[in-house]
Amino acid sequence: MDIVDKHERSKLMGRIRGKDTKPELAVRRIAHRLGYRFRLHRKDLPGSPDLVFPRRCKVVFVHGCYWHRHQGCRLAYQPKSNVEFWNRKFAVNVARDRRVLVDLTDQGWKTLVIWECEVKDSDLVASRLSAHLG
Repeated sequence: MDIVDKHERSKLMGRIRGKDTKPELAVRRIAHRLGYRFRLHRKDLPGSPDLVFPRRCKVVFVHGCYWHRHQGCRLAYQPKSNVEFWNRKFAVNVARDRRVLVDLTDQGWKTLVIWECEVKDSDLVASRLSAHLG
């Protein structure tokens, strides 16, 4: 049983953004501080990656642990209501993520996924970005 009515739940879910999220902004700040310049959300690439480094032919996705089902993460919890709907939705998201990574690799792009829970450790993000882009 949900603790809010359908109208209120709809308003809450409508406020969830797909671009310019706090984790994405944090990763962008770190990449910029490291001296890397990038493009945002190129629609001509599969999955419209969050950060695109065209000269290096590399992309970075910043995934929310809940929506993209980060394995073993406490933020990827299972909803208690409407379970069948959410399982279907999560399965579609994960399948799409896999397909996008394969498509980008086939086109010659190197990919990196940074998870929302990893963003709390800016040193980890900086080292992963440097290793990916260096």
